[in-house]
Amino acid sequence: MTKSLNGKVAAITGAASGIGLACARKLMDEGATVVLIDRAQDKLHSLCAELGERSRMLVVDLLDGPQVSGLLPRILEVAGGLDIFHANAGAYVGGAVADGDPDSWDRMLNLNINAAFRSVHAVLPHMIAQKSGDILFTSSVAGVVPVVWEPIYTASKFAVQAFVHATRRQVSQHGVRVGAVLPGPVVTALLDDWPKEKMDEALANGSLMQPQEVAEAVYFMLSRPRNVVIRDLVILPNSVDL
Repeated sequence: MTKSLNGKVAAITGAASGIGLACARKLMDEGATVVLIDRAQDKLHSLCAELGERSRMLVVDLLDGPQVSGLLPRILEVAGGLDIFHANAGAYVGGAVADGDPDSWDRMLNLNINAAFRSVHAVLPHMIAQKSGDILFTSSVAGVVPVVWEPIYTASKFAVQAFVHATRRQVSQHGVRVGAVLPGPVVTALLDDWPKEKMDEALANGSLMQPQEVAEAVYFMLSRPRNVVIRDLVILPNSVDL
């Protein structure tokens, strides 16, 4: 069977675990060469040894602006091209605003918004020049439905959605597609600060998804004909009432 991403190069931030890793595995299964971008150097080494010759690694601190702005030449050096860029890395902070830690908010907002936007700024001129490419974001259903127990996280994802919608309209004329996958709750490290009773309840009632299910949605977006863009794809556990 012909694999639809043969010859394509994808780069994924936050690729050492969770949704990013699941997406890397899926895109490689479909024939792509994948650059895994993360700060976890040891984890990246072991993953690339496991994933094989079509995997590449870049150790990047996404909270370091100059490192993020320098992504493109490093991607091209290790992979020889770039067709798909997935701004996946993110952080999560929940809880009441009145009890919150603004320093934790700053780190999350810098990663979810500033680092994501800067990384797209770094790679977008390459895609415009080649008149083809896909920019994807891992957003969240919280980017379209304000979630009462996570107002700061929700605000970050509303910002992502605004960026996706406006940037897509700027670059569509250049053959570049921009879209976002918006999952509901997924079993990843981002939920580590959920209260234990909330996590246990979600696991018991089936209101959490696995990262592989999000990866399948991402591949669906990428595999559409070039004249079609999936701007927003919301994916939820069937038992989530949103």
